[in-house]
Amino acid sequence: MVHVCISFKITFGVEWKFESKRNIVYGMESNNNYKYGIKSTFSQCLALVGAGFLQVGVGTQLICSTVIIGALSDNSNENEWLTMTIEQMSWFGSLLYLCTPLGSIISSLVLNRLGHKNCMIITNIPFLVSQIMFFYAENVETMYACSIIMGLGVGFSGGPFSAYIGEVCEPKLRGALMSATNVFFFGGSLLFTTIYAITRQWRLTVLANMAIPIITIVILCMSPDSPLWLLSKGKNEKAQRTLGKLRGWVTHDKCSNEFHEMVVFMSANKNSTNDKNGSKNDSECSWKQLFKPDVLKPFRLLLIYFFFSNLLSGVPFGPYLVVVLLTFGADVDVQWTVAFSLGIAIVGGILTVFLVNRLGKRFLTLTTLSICSICYISIGLIGVYWTDTNQIKSWLLLISFFISTFVASFGIMPIGWILLTEIFPMKSRNITCSICSTLSFVLTFFMTKYYPNVVDLVDFYNTFTIFGFGGLIGCVYFYFCLPETENKTLQEISECFK
Repeated sequence: MVHVCISFKITFGVEWKFESKRNIVYGMESNNNYKYGIKSTFSQCLALVGAGFLQVGVGTQLICSTVIIGALSDNSNENEWLTMTIEQMSWFGSLLYLCTPLGSIISSLVLNRLGHKNCMIITNIPFLVSQIMFFYAENVETMYACSIIMGLGVGFSGGPFSAYIGEVCEPKLRGALMSATNVFFFGGSLLFTTIYAITRQWRLTVLANMAIPIITIVILCMSPDSPLWLLSKGKNEKAQRTLGKLRGWVTHDKCSNEFHEMVVFMSANKNSTNDKNGSKNDSECSWKQLFKPDVLKPFRLLLIYFFFSNLLSGVPFGPYLVVVLLTFGADVDVQWTVAFSLGIAIVGGILTVFLVNRLGKRFLTLTTLSICSICYISIGLIGVYWTDTNQIKSWLLLISFFISTFVASFGIMPIGWILLTEIFPMKSRNITCSICSTLSFVLTFFMTKYYPNVVDLVDFYNTFTIFGFGGLIGCVYFYFCLPETENKTLQEISECFK
């Protein structure tokens, strides 16, 4: 394994280094040297179960439009009285992403006051409301309203979820545990599509789906708050007890060094938000931090990352996936094919848990983005230049699509969200996590809303070719601009962008 890791560094040229602040900033060793043992890993996994189930809910909400649009496109269902035009489907499939900014803005305003856990609990309320409205929907306007409500909930959850994981986990586990929650996301989507594949009734599917937010609320009520958030509220004793539980129910002496590091870190960030007269204006100072280099640089990097991640992971045609699979022409049951594609995405997500710590985010990004780009270009070229319509062509298209789905699920899809929890300084993390989540979904809105227009303009298969060559441009950018953050403390990562 050592030889493999060395060859990876040689292949991609640049080995990014972070200057360690050992015994300078905190007067102690880096977090990387803390050895809590297996109990600490188990405790952190247990603490993130609620956040994981929240992602199950997000996964079901984001796949809702795919299943419902596919169901309404099936004219053979005589029991369905609701119909949509192509234009109405494009709005229904994309409104969710357009409305996430408002949810994220609300989240950023109340996150510091309510805390990560309470915000994650609240986000399940619009989820429940939307599912009830879906079940009784009789017109397109109600469907639009459901999509808007889901968008508010998804947007509200992004900032608290990302910041919570970034603050609860040890540096050596942060990437793996964040990747594990991605498995929950795909698991939610798989659960929803599997229920529909069995019942073939989308209203019954959303009714059964109501159990997820209820279970999530119960689990989150038993989850701990972030120790850093407790410190920010002056609850030092509770923060210390919580940290001890998160590190394997250890004694105060066992985690005293890390706790002291957190106290010094919080004090430094509080001091940096004081004005010249010694008074505080948290909101004004937090927004001013957005224009500093250590925030602007990672902010720009993440926006570009989300663009290429969305482009090469199937996001633009997500709501129209049933139509895409039908266009490939393979002799398969489309509903079970959708479920299968989500199943292999889960396998990819599980692989991320085990590979991200060993291979690093930089290597996985460059490798998976390259493979996805090649798969998309292959789909485009086969579709355009293979003029014979037969099952060999159809299966080649479908297999290339499956490969891109699998590869994206253990590389470019989860890593962007892992980076979101790591690369921003503590003083602006809550705001920047919410803003980046918001802009990611704004990108998704434009990609999904105007995907049918792009297909009409350049043809279905040429769209894949264009996306593929766009991904190759992304590879060049990340080769020069993406640093390695795996196994680095939040302080060390922050120093990289100064």
